[in-house]
Amino acid sequence: MPGPADSPLIRALRGERQDRPPVWFMRQAGRSLPEYRELRVGTRMLDACLDPALAAEITLQPVRRHHVDAAVFFSDIVVPLKLAGVAVEIEPGRGPVFADPIRTASDVKRLIRTPPAAITDASGPIREAVGIVAAELGDTPIIGFAGAPFTLAAYLIEGGPSKEHLRARAMMHADPASWHLLATWLAEVAEVFLDAQVTGGASAVQLFDSWAGSLSPADYREFVAPHSRQALGARTGDGSSELTVPRIHFGIGTGPILDDMRLDGLADAVGVDWRLPLDEAAAVLGPDTTVQGNIDPALLQAPWPVLAAHVTDVIERGRAARAHILNLGHGVPPETDPEVLTRIVALAHGEDVA
Repeated sequence: MPGPADSPLIRALRGERQDRPPVWFMRQAGRSLPEYRELRVGTRMLDACLDPALAAEITLQPVRRHHVDAAVFFSDIVVPLKLAGVAVEIEPGRGPVFADPIRTASDVKRLIRTPPAAITDASGPIREAVGIVAAELGDTPIIGFAGAPFTLAAYLIEGGPSKEHLRARAMMHADPASWHLLATWLAEVAEVFLDAQVTGGASAVQLFDSWAGSLSPADYREFVAPHSRQALGARTGDGSSELTVPRIHFGIGTGPILDDMRLDGLADAVGVDWRLPLDEAAAVLGPDTTVQGNIDPALLQAPWPVLAAHVTDVIERGRAARAHILNLGHGVPPETDPEVLTRIVALAHGEDVA
């Protein structure tokens, strides 16, 4: 019987080359949709994430509107930290802000007293929301996601968003023991959050390491990659993953570490931002990795003929990889006209788009 396992997205993640790439968009659920903005009136972001009916409806909105090939679960990378009892709020126009940044060895020891298993116990709303979506979507897969240990640590240590993540990078070298304690805990946090979504019905997962591009290759390999492997479930004795669904790994500005983003083959697909053409990325990643990307989000504001030519070029360059999932090189900007995304999907699906 057909199901998500036979969908174009999951087939692409398995490495099956298709005539046309499946397409979904990072941040497709949310700020660019008027129906989302109407639904969110009076509800704080993290409250919306933990309301199963609301989170499910927001997840479904872009699938209904754009006819994308996958839903991505509506949540936020800091939700598992909130479930662990960390004081965090998402401030409009700024992002996650933490009341008590984690900057010393004693801060780290205090934080990690909470066992990641506590998140499993608190994840009922997550599993319920994914289950609601899965029941409605049928054959269309759901992508679960989590923040990677470095990106979560960068927010925790800085206390909020930053451009260079200086405090996080400093901790790696000034107090490597505390860094590895923190990153190990965050890897387990990400893993149990992904597991909750898979248990609920997600058919694939994506690990977001949004800020990995701020690291040198040496620092990435020593201080980050082992923990990202753990987050994606690489904990069994033979090095295989405990997760039973395909895995996507994504970061911004990761050209210098793109091959490392494969995580020794644990990632079935690697997301590529807009800076590196997909044929060049495919040459780096090799014949065993699917590529995802990499429409430039800035071009969503361009005239349609310009954007359509760009999307077509991305699709053609993606043919150099074993398989290709069409996506943006980052998330959907909030000012995007939703009709533009719908037209991109139609173009990718081979429909006549004027």
